[in-house]
Amino acid sequence: MSLLHQDTPEVTDDAALGEELTKGSGHILWATVVAAVLVSVAIAIYFIAGQKPPAVTGDIVSVWAHPQHTETSGLDAGGAPMPQEAFDQVLVFAEVRLRNQSNQPLYLLNVLTNSTLQDGIHSSYAASQSDYDRIFLAYPDIPVPHGPGFPLNLTLDPGQSVDGTVVSSFRLTKEQWDQRKDLNLSFNFRYQPVLTLTPRTAVIER
Repeated sequence: MSLLHQDTPEVTDDAALGEELTKGSGHILWATVVAAVLVSVAIAIYFIAGQKPPAVTGDIVSVWAHPQHTETSGLDAGGAPMPQEAFDQVLVFAEVRLRNQSNQPLYLLNVLTNSTLQDGIHSSYAASQSDYDRIFLAYPDIPVPHGPGFPLNLTLDPGQSVDGTVVSSFRLTKEQWDQRKDLNLSFNFRYQPVLTLTPRTAVIER
């Protein structure tokens, strides 16, 4: 047997060994990919399971804006003369709906109406439920539906939903109001993140 023939088995063995190593590398690559996918899925499940739904949700059903020019009578509560004043304001009415989807009571602290105007953000606290009703007594011809007022001294029990209308006042002219860039309401609850709601429908100007 020649030397050439003696070397041939060794070459064949080396080729076979290389082929086995290549196959082994392929198995390792697939195992790495599968492991990475499983780890990613496990991390996603961990974060999804750890995220709790917000304690309170809500929606702004409708919004009305009513420009109002007001002039004082020139008399104080006792009937004595006082300087007469005139000013412009925009009354913003928002029909809102809140729902407590937690397992504990939620305590509402206040409600703010916020709008970004040319000179920055303007915010106005919502009037109390009694002041809301007084507006319709003071301005009986105001072209806004007089629905039930939203209670600001609210304790929202687990699973409870509350509907009502809040009103805020901005000392602005109609021209200034028309230049607003946005509008939203923020609901401040004790020990909870602020809930900010943006109207889903256009503001009704009246």
